[in-house]
Amino acid sequence: MLNLSQRLILGCAVLTGFTVWLGVVAHHGLASTGHATLAYLLPAAALLIAAATVISVLAPIRTLARDARLIARGNLEHRVEWSSRDSFGEIAVELNRLAVRLRDLRDSEAGRRQMEFQLSDAVLQSIFEPIIVTDGKGHVLKVNQAATDVLGEAATDRMALTTTPGGDKILSAIRDAVSMQKAVAAEGEAAMLPMRIGKQERSYRLRTTPMRDSEGRLLGTVTTLEDVTSLQDTDRFKTQFIAVASRKLRDPLTQLRRGLYALGQGFGGELRPLQAELVEAASQEAKKLDDLMADLIEVAELDTGKRDLQLERLRPLPALREARDRYCDEASRKRIRVEVKAYADLAFVQADRRALRSILDNLLSNALRYTPEEGEILLAAEEIKNFVQFTVRDTGRGIEAERLSTIFDRFNTFSESGTGMGLALVRRLVESLGGQIAVESRLGHGTSFRFTLPVAVVDAIRHPVEVG
Repeated sequence: MLNLSQRLILGCAVLTGFTVWLGVVAHHGLASTGHATLAYLLPAAALLIAAATVISVLAPIRTLARDARLIARGNLEHRVEWSSRDSFGEIAVELNRLAVRLRDLRDSEAGRRQMEFQLSDAVLQSIFEPIIVTDGKGHVLKVNQAATDVLGEAATDRMALTTTPGGDKILSAIRDAVSMQKAVAAEGEAAMLPMRIGKQERSYRLRTTPMRDSEGRLLGTVTTLEDVTSLQDTDRFKTQFIAVASRKLRDPLTQLRRGLYALGQGFGGELRPLQAELVEAASQEAKKLDDLMADLIEVAELDTGKRDLQLERLRPLPALREARDRYCDEASRKRIRVEVKAYADLAFVQADRRALRSILDNLLSNALRYTPEEGEILLAAEEIKNFVQFTVRDTGRGIEAERLSTIFDRFNTFSESGTGMGLALVRRLVESLGGQIAVESRLGHGTSFRFTLPVAVVDAIRHPVEVG
């Protein structure tokens, strides 16, 4: 199939040939009449006319093709200059109109996207905290300058992150956020990523959050490293102060409790009913204060690393039964049924006996405090992968949704009649043992506390083999 240029050349060639043939015929006729020069001019004129026709037709086509090529390459400011109103003029007008529409579309859509991209990039770079953005497969897409300052060139290289201090924790959090498609925030000591910038040692708290589109599909993750160096220093000072103050206050408090006990037992003489009631009330308040001191000292010891955990292999079922037996009298007074549900051959857990007892006592005492008479409390345990999950569930009044996020904070307002430190201590103990704790509750439908402890690893035993 011939294109337009080839067709024009072929047509002109045929016209030229036909003209030459006519010239030859006319030459013989004109030569016989004495007009030989005119016979030679006819073919030459035909050739000139054919060449002019080809040039006059192909030149504007090439011009239009060049203009269209410029527009197609993105030069939307270019315009086709054509003065005549023939078919080529109509083509020129449509090309100009197309360029205008494409430019408007680019300015309105692509320009807006480019502006949004530049704005988001500027916002990312302006954030003081280190931020790492990945795609849905965990590949690093973008980091801000703060992340580069902390992690160096490893911030954009997954392989380099594995050998960078704290990099394995970052990659683990990204993998968890991608697989579970929910925010992952490391807690306790696991959250602290010590990083060195120059001669300064900084500590960061890690948090990874998944990104989703409008339809809920996973797009990637955003990892934030929050600088908590100053907060950590303040918290360490506060912990040391509380520990020292608690120990200094405990001695006079002990003497006070002894004096109240002696008065209540009648060692100072017989008390009148009102006096006995006041002494009993003072003794109860002194007991609460002593419990607060004990919790404060234990939390401070955990925070400062002075609490040595004696890890051993413990069976979950006996631990639950012992906790129930310690509170059976209080449960009987309130006519609350405490049920234990766990298999006897459940896997051993690796835990500190005193710590596990403190965890269960705090959770069970809270459950008894907020469960009405004729209520029920369930103590259960089950094995989940490499952990044993303990459950303390009650049929009490439940907890308001807005209070759940701060329930494990120190001096929380959940334990109005307790010390306010019990759940904070429980959380620190669980985390120190390598587990996690969570709470579920609905107002009027009871509360469930669940915590995990790692399964004890079975040590390989080598038996001697006699030779012979």
